[in-house]
Parts: sequence; structure tokens; C-alpha cells
Amino acid sequence: MLTRSDQTVPDGLEVLEYIRPLGLEHIGFKDIGVDVETMRALNREIKDAGATSYIELVSFDADACRESARAAKDIGIDRLMGGTDVEGILAALEGSEVSYLPFPGRPYGHPVLWEATAEGVEAQCRRFIEMGCGGCDALAYRAADAEPMDLIRAARKGLGDGYLVNAGSVNNRDQIAEMKAAGCDAFTIGSAAFDGSFSPLKGSLRSQLTDIVEACR
Repeated sequence: MLTRSDQTVPDGLEVLEYIRPLGLEHIGFKDIGVDVETMRALNREIKDAGATSYIELVSFDADACRESARAAKDIGIDRLMGGTDVEGILAALEGSEVSYLPFPGRPYGHPVLWEATAEGVEAQCRRFIEMGCGGCDALAYRAADAEPMDLIRAARKGLGDGYLVNAGSVNNRDQIAEMKAAGCDAFTIGSAAFDGSFSPLKGSLRSQLTDIVEACR
């Protein structure tokens, strides 16, 4: 994710140019931090690089989320993540090929925390698929009270074959391994790459991302 501290980095286009040689296949950003025209340019460059593009919604306000969903549709993003007004966002995306991955549970605050139970997540994820969503955007490592991987396993059970992304506070190889074992299809990582905390002894963003991709393998 071209994000740091839960917002899109303002020099995202320059970052994309710098990391392009790595051949990353999934790149995204948030709906705050840059204007819509910059988001449009980011999406264009991501798609030109052959990658799947993502926007993650930050706001919890229903009107703001629907507005961002309409922008994502207009921009031509591949996958829209986040938000809790599932019916409203799906309506805003109607007629597009954007795959929507909402938040189960109750996200709150900034940076985001997550209030959720395994039972509730499973039931919500099952409902998301029934409504036509492509999957869900979990926040396991931001969970306030529950065991993170219990929530991921619950989401996996509820989604069936739906696409399960875990977002937020991923910063080491052990987490990547446990997310895979619990059933994640993907995860987001931004701040840990930009601040160098994933591989603390290495100095460049490309080195961080290379190590993250290797850990995925």
C-alpha cells in the first residue's frame, strides 16, 4: 500500500516509479491524503505496471464512503476495501466491475481499531457474499479484545471462497506465516515498508518490499 499512518503518501507517483522494477502484482492506496486526480493517476500507473489496484476507505461516514465508492468506480479501481455501509457502497458501485471488500465488525478511530467477535465476523462475512461482495477487509491485528487469528479463521469460514484481506499493523514474517495458515488470501502493508521496520537492517524501500515478497513465498 502506498500509505503511511493510514493515508496515501503524497509522493506516491514517484514511489511507484521507484518500485516498478520489482514487478509487484497488488498495489493500493487510501481514499485520503491525495486528491481524486492524483488517485486517478496512481490507478493508471498501477494498471500500466500490470498490477491489481486497490483503494481502502478510511472514513466511517456513510456519505463520505459512498462518495469515495463513486470515485473508485469512475477511476476504474479493481478492488475497493473498507467501509461498513455495504448496501450503500454496493449501490454506488452498481454497473462497474469493482470488487467490494467491506469491513466486518466495528472499526473505529484513526489509526483504526477493530471491535469484533468471531461469531459476528463469520455471520457478517456470509452475508457479504450473499449480497454480492467479493470478500472482506479484516483488521485482525487492530482487534480490541479478540484473538486476531480467531477472527481470520471466522472470516474464512463465512466467506467460503471469497477474497480475504487482512489490513493494518503487519510488520514481520511470523505474521505473514500465521495469516496464511489461518486462511488469508492477502494482506496490506504500508508503514512497515516505508519506515524500514520489516527488515530493520536494510535501508531502501525496494529492499523492504523485496523481503516482504520473499516472506510471502
